[in-house]
Amino acid sequence: MNEQSPAEALARLQGVLDALLGPDGCPWDKTQTPQTLCDYVIEEAFELVDCIRCEDVPGTAEELGDVMFLLLFVATLSEKRGAFSLADALEVAAAKMVRRHPHVFADLKCENREELLRNWERIKRSEKGDGKQGLFDTLPKGLPPLLKAYRIHSKAARAGFTWETDAAMRESLAAERAEFEAAVTAGDQAAMAEEFGDYLFTLTEYGRRLGLKANACLDAANNKFLTRYKAMDRLATDRGLDLDSLDMAAKNALWEEVKKA
Repeated sequence: MNEQSPAEALARLQGVLDALLGPDGCPWDKTQTPQTLCDYVIEEAFELVDCIRCEDVPGTAEELGDVMFLLLFVATLSEKRGAFSLADALEVAAAKMVRRHPHVFADLKCENREELLRNWERIKRSEKGDGKQGLFDTLPKGLPPLLKAYRIHSKAARAGFTWETDAAMRESLAAERAEFEAAVTAGDQAAMAEEFGDYLFTLTEYGRRLGLKANACLDAANNKFLTRYKAMDRLATDRGLDLDSLDMAAKNALWEEVKKA
């Protein structure tokens, strides 16, 4: 474990960045702007999330450092332009968290988690100051669709606009599934696409009510499939078989063997 304090480590990273942007620095780094760094921020954030979900501790530390470097890079370039400094950004974040947690930093009492979240939403919407902020106006436009569906349902639920009971939720989910199957039976491609979207949207809310995040659950399912398929491929190779040339029955037999293992 590094004995440096976070402040010392941040100062060292700032020194590295200043050297990269200096007169004798890196030609590539010196051509970057906050806009050109956007894709790198997104890519490194995905890599960080992947390491966290895989419980890869060394990888998480490395990717967290990469994300921190890029955030510092954006802040440094912004300060050079006279827009804002890293200190400005951190102070805004600290003030925002204090403002949004009056149950911690003031004397507000929340009876339960639902009341706490509703209050958070009210504060967040009032921060624009004009009183015209809509419920969903704070949704980031670039959210992936599955994550956006979860956030939409979460915000709607905080405003009291959701199914009153889990039983009603399940009935609606069954109805959406039936509508999708009817579109499949009719062979209507446009209707299939619409009803499939409705079904996914409703299924996302059902999961949310059960404490499940659709995006994370699907990511885990993706990784599980990939892990099993790689194991199936290795098993076929060990037995001198060409996986691609096997019929479905043989592939399924290997798949089931991998699942049991």
